[in-house]
Amino acid sequence: MMTTPADASTPPVLELVRLTRRFGHLTAVDDVSLRLPAGARHAVIGPNGAGKTTLLDLIAGTGRPDHGGILLDGVDITRTATAGRSRLGIARSFQQPSVIPELTVLENVVLAAWPHHPERRGAWRSPKRYRQHIRSAEHHVEAVGLADVAHRPAATLSHGHRRLLDLAAALAGNPRLLLLDEPAAGLTDGDIGRLLGVLGDLPRSVAVVLVEHHVEVVAQFATTVTVLASGRVLVTAPTREALAHPEVRDAYRGTATVDRPVSGSTGPNRCEGDDPTTTTRG
Repeated sequence: MMTTPADASTPPVLELVRLTRRFGHLTAVDDVSLRLPAGARHAVIGPNGAGKTTLLDLIAGTGRPDHGGILLDGVDITRTATAGRSRLGIARSFQQPSVIPELTVLENVVLAAWPHHPERRGAWRSPKRYRQHIRSAEHHVEAVGLADVAHRPAATLSHGHRRLLDLAAALAGNPRLLLLDEPAAGLTDGDIGRLLGVLGDLPRSVAVVLVEHHVEVVAQFATTVTVLASGRVLVTAPTREALAHPEVRDAYRGTATVDRPVSGSTGPNRCEGDDPTTTTRG
């Protein structure tokens, strides 16, 4: 296994210490350790069933490890509930967008941001504060390219636009650590460009962990990559070095190139060996 540890002089915003998660006889995450500094742009890739989504579950708090620890800014949050981690600055998007279909696009973002408002109850009663809250939500909606549909019910959006709404909702809480689970899946060429633009504009104070099957998105966004195979870390290294490593190529049923620009959401912009019709990821 090849690893490139984070700079020891930089305190990690996120540290995973020998995380293990089992489901019966299946070990989905197997002794995974990782240190990410503030502002990290880190991708986690691997074949289907490698344990990628389970790893995000453990970091977000929707799953609990059987062994190991999770530290945020040096504080052990291994047993902290999901809501507590959210208040500490961890936000997440999902493979299946988590939106409320009956609410409008803007209302979804307002609702997502509300638990993070410093005066949650008082802001409702203050027209000035409420207007500021709305303007902030409008900014996030515009940033992901959904301003034209801000007042449409989320139920009327395409799958790709729901993904962008899910991202806007995650950003609305001004997170310090953003976990993204296949945000480019189902997006058009234009939407992928918009996604990369939004991610590229994130402040350096926000660390990002990106699970993604589009290798070109990984190559353009991430500076470091962890490759999982059967729940274990195969490689952690700078992006180009990791993607070119022979063990990484062997983990797929082919060889993915990383020199092409982003194309569409199907075909050559997936790692060869991934089944684009498969909805259950690891």
